[in-house]
Amino acid sequence: MDFLRKEFSAENLSFWEACEELRHGGQAQIPTLVDSVYQQFLAPGAARWVNIDSQTMERTLEGLRQPHRYVLEDAQLHIYMLMKKDSYPRFLKSDMYKGLLAEAMILPETKRRVFPFMWKPRHSSLSPALPPASASVEPVAAAGGPGGAEGEA
Repeated sequence: MDFLRKEFSAENLSFWEACEELRHGGQAQIPTLVDSVYQQFLAPGAARWVNIDSQTMERTLEGLRQPHRYVLEDAQLHIYMLMKKDSYPRFLKSDMYKGLLAEAMILPETKRRVFPFMWKPRHSSLSPALPPASASVEPVAAAGGPGGAEGEA
């Protein structure tokens, strides 16, 4: 979102998110959400207008007559494809992405721990229930076990 704001196209992702909210939200809010999304992103002179082609707009306007949770699906797909083909490749080439990638590659041991339970040193054992390899003790054979006499190891 920060990258898209810098590129003056954050409204595309906001529109996509609003469509997802409509799709997965409650049934009772559908007419209100559809109207809100239309007024904010698709109406002439909308504050956060998104650019969709005329055919997609026509299908969307026809669907708005009887709003349902998938009425903006065509417009959402159109915006998704715009982001996929334009915004996302530019993001992958940006200094912002390169910085995030470099930050993600820092080893966990060098990152500052935020939660108190993470302040404890990590175990070298794969399982936290097992002691670390340096503290492991060899099991002693039981006296009188199979194949051995008392006192033999």
